[in-house]
Amino acid sequence: MRRLRGGAALAVAMVVTGAALAGCEGLAIPEEGSGASGSGAAAAGDGRAVNPLDNPDGTEPGLAPVTSSADKEEARTLIEKVRTKGRGPRTGYERDEFGYAWKDSAPREVPFSHNGCDSRNDLLKRDGDKLRFRSGSDCIVVALTLHDPYTGKVIEWKKSRATEVQIDHVMPLSYDWQMGASRWTKDKREAIANDPLNLIPVDGPTNSSKGDSGPASWLPPNKRIRCAYAVRFAQVSLKYDLPVTEPDKEMMLKQCGG
Repeated sequence: MRRLRGGAALAVAMVVTGAALAGCEGLAIPEEGSGASGSGAAAAGDGRAVNPLDNPDGTEPGLAPVTSSADKEEARTLIEKVRTKGRGPRTGYERDEFGYAWKDSAPREVPFSHNGCDSRNDLLKRDGDKLRFRSGSDCIVVALTLHDPYTGKVIEWKKSRATEVQIDHVMPLSYDWQMGASRWTKDKREAIANDPLNLIPVDGPTNSSKGDSGPASWLPPNKRIRCAYAVRFAQVSLKYDLPVTEPDKEMMLKQCGG
């Protein structure tokens, strides 16, 4: 059953109460099934993944496919709101301009910040199944099962092979820099770098192939979640008032039937 959103959900709740009481440019768009397979051979399904339309703050797990006609129409409406402009220069970009990686001290309005656990482990806990933690810790994940949305594979991950799972910035930080983040405050850059809305644990080699590409140059190999990926890209863009290129927007709409 499709989850009710926004005002519709509130209206239903009120009725019930009255009655009784979620790189590199220029890379080719990969075909389905291409890319690294991770460390698992089984098809993943979607695990606990949530439709991004039902997960506007990114605090729920994963990236479930957007499949119904109604949801795809809603997705296109969302993507249409995204502003466009050309990419600026990459001059001056350094990862450190967005703060050191996976800090817990991102601005307090960022979900999961200041909870005593760094951003990477927060995301592993959000999306992983069968979590195992370092002895004496409820933060540091040392093993998990990941239903990787980008490849559609199951990855049995251990911290000893850390790079097999990477945390993807859906809107890459270098892309953000070129689209306007170079003029942001330090706090705003640290926010987008650590915001769970912009972060997804995925197959490491597949993430590495993405670089700082936008959707016109790179899409997840798993075609089932390409509309969901476009929605998430748009959600981040709109939250941070950050434009995308015109080809990227066109590709985003295309993935959702536009």
